[in-house]
Amino acid sequence: MHDLVIRRGKVVDGSGAPAVDADIAIDGETIVAVGDVTSPGKIEIDADGDLVTPGFVDVHTHYDGQVTWDPELRPSSFHGVTTVVMGNCGVGFAPCAPDRRDWLIGLMEGVEDIPGTALAAGIRWNWETFPEFMDAVEASPLAMDVGVQVPHGALRAYVMGDRGAELAKATPAEIEEMSALVCEAVEAGALGFTTSRTEKHRDKAGQPTPSFGVAGEELQGIARAMGKTGKGVLQLIADFHDFEPEFAMIRGMAEVSGRPLSMTIEQDDRHPEIWKNVLEGIAAAARDGLPMRGQVPARATGVVMGLDVTLHPFLLHQTFYELADKPLAERAAALRDPEFRSRLLAETVEIDPSTIVGVLFGSFGKMFRLNDPPDYEPHPSSSAAAEATRRGVTPQEVLLDWLSEEDGNALLYFPLMNYLDGDLEMVREMLTHPQASFGLSDAGAHCGTVCDGSFPTTMLTHWVRDRARGEKLPLEWVIQKLTRGGADLVGLKDRGLLAPGMKADVNVIDFDALALHAPQVVRDLPANGRRLLQRASGYRYSVISGEVAFIDGEGTGTRRGRLLRGARPDPRA
Repeated sequence: MHDLVIRRGKVVDGSGAPAVDADIAIDGETIVAVGDVTSPGKIEIDADGDLVTPGFVDVHTHYDGQVTWDPELRPSSFHGVTTVVMGNCGVGFAPCAPDRRDWLIGLMEGVEDIPGTALAAGIRWNWETFPEFMDAVEASPLAMDVGVQVPHGALRAYVMGDRGAELAKATPAEIEEMSALVCEAVEAGALGFTTSRTEKHRDKAGQPTPSFGVAGEELQGIARAMGKTGKGVLQLIADFHDFEPEFAMIRGMAEVSGRPLSMTIEQDDRHPEIWKNVLEGIAAAARDGLPMRGQVPARATGVVMGLDVTLHPFLLHQTFYELADKPLAERAAALRDPEFRSRLLAETVEIDPSTIVGVLFGSFGKMFRLNDPPDYEPHPSSSAAAEATRRGVTPQEVLLDWLSEEDGNALLYFPLMNYLDGDLEMVREMLTHPQASFGLSDAGAHCGTVCDGSFPTTMLTHWVRDRARGEKLPLEWVIQKLTRGGADLVGLKDRGLLAPGMKADVNVIDFDALALHAPQVVRDLPANGRRLLQRASGYRYSVISGEVAFIDGEGTGTRRGRLLRGARPDPRA
């Protein structure tokens, strides 16, 4: 008798092979059979008519604080994710000297829009070094597996103090110390090292992230040292505004280390061709035998706007601040009041269109209602600008109407990146590039601005099943990229495939009923912290390490998740 048998499912095994009708038998934490299973199971799941896949692997999350208080790591657990990797983009909470805790919270609050009050209330700080942080995560109850990476921002502040935070040039001795700490962490099981070189990443005071623009000798010195361990991956985000020297420096990290390196790929309206240059550079590096890949998103990088979240189109208007302390319904009512509207609309705000702020608050052709179900490939004809033209009013008047709906709970969608042409063809080109991996969900972060932890569900619903404005993507290919592809990127070769000997992480999905719901504002973080949370319907069961961990997205209470200490070999080898 097997511990668990999943019967009569449409099995898409994660290899990219065509779907087959099959049973899956699990003993302990391991898949033991895929095919016609005659022996009964102590527990049996009838998957007749359902899609059966490996658990999804999300390689780009920011649960570094949340992991210490939330065993289920919502929202990832709503979307079939069974393994997460955090510590991306050079931000995290270790290593950390006691006098740097508040500063690191401020860095995470600014870069990733996670409420500092929630982090201060939720994190226990029972660590200083990175190995001690890993011990703390390992001791926490976990419903899913968690991998950690060493963040450059925290590392610089730990070694260099104020000089690290202020972007000072590291001395050779400081580079040597940072390198030694990264090697210590990787030897202890950290999956890699991450850094950020983008102007978008700033702390809560508006200062650049500590790793922004650091010298190549620092990054390549750390990469070279890590390469000597023969372990770990490198991950980063950069702007590439001066493409050739910037890419050459980053390529040098892969060259001196020999370690896999992945980087964010996004299209910025202000620099619309850079993403193509980056992908071409990665492809050239791959032809030369360097293990470089791009991390690409499932949809536009979309900012959510509204009266009860971080951003809305009138945030820069001083008149609006008269409502700052009013209850939400009163704010919504004020937007309908002719006298207040008149004063607000008469106010002139100067915005530099060359800045990210200018793009956010001045691009009315990219502001849309966010309905339920949400449309993540909205037609330009449904934008605020188009609606204003039809009605013979200004876009601002349209936005005031939209924001005041649902007693102020209405949300807007602004596809900030990857939507220059008004559709997702650019994203499809990114997704299907030979050197691309799925990433950038940012789950656990951007609590009041972005809600992209639902990327796996978007891949299945929009790209495989529902897309109407362009070519769809094959089911088996998408599942492979969500599972085995992500696992391979970070060296976790024991999962992402439904085959005997592999780790028993499995999703049972009612594919026909699979649906992504609109984000909602909730206050479930420590200290009553606010965040956007997006649920899905259709994930019947998520099995983690052989045990049913989630039913219809809700936790069963099992805690078979583990801290992942280092790369995992293929158990069948």
